[in-house]
Amino acid sequence: MSRLVQEFTKGLWKEIPPFRLVLGLCPALACSTTVDNGFGMGMCLTFVLTCSNLFVSMLRKIIPEEVRLACFIVIVATFVIIVELVTQAYFYPLYLALGIFIPLIVVNCIALGRAEAFASKNPVIYSIMDGLGIGLGYTLSLMTVALFRELLGKGTLWGHHIMWSGFQPISFLQKAPGAFVCLGLLLGIMNLFGSEK
Repeated sequence: MSRLVQEFTKGLWKEIPPFRLVLGLCPALACSTTVDNGFGMGMCLTFVLTCSNLFVSMLRKIIPEEVRLACFIVIVATFVIIVELVTQAYFYPLYLALGIFIPLIVVNCIALGRAEAFASKNPVIYSIMDGLGIGLGYTLSLMTVALFRELLGKGTLWGHHIMWSGFQPISFLQKAPGAFVCLGLLLGIMNLFGSEK
């Protein structure tokens, strides 16, 4: 397998953020009440992660070692502002649903962690693939958690009622403790069936 494919696919399973790296849990829990919110948050992070990895990798030999983290934060914050303004202008319901979690991408451990651990040490193309893979893996994680929370907690999927008429939603799953339970069960299942031998 080529290195480009390897850097992309590692984020889809081997290093999937909330389950394998155990990063980005706060938005994973708060933004996963519905699948569309999970998808929206994941896409926002994917854009920020890919673009910030690109710029950190391009500037890695220019940025002085003493101020590298401050520079990484400025780069990440630039793309977060772009995402926030675009969602506010064109996806206003999503902007309202995600609230403070869009600006908080600036201090998200995934974005800063990938900048520090990967993009600052690797060429541009690999850094882009890393950002895309980790971002899409995070999106899939959010959508998986949201699938169970929305389906069982509301009886809907993508906002459409799909459960039978007598279905009683498990409203506990729409609350914070339900998010922890759902995430914990999915993490346990991944560890049970997906552990590397």
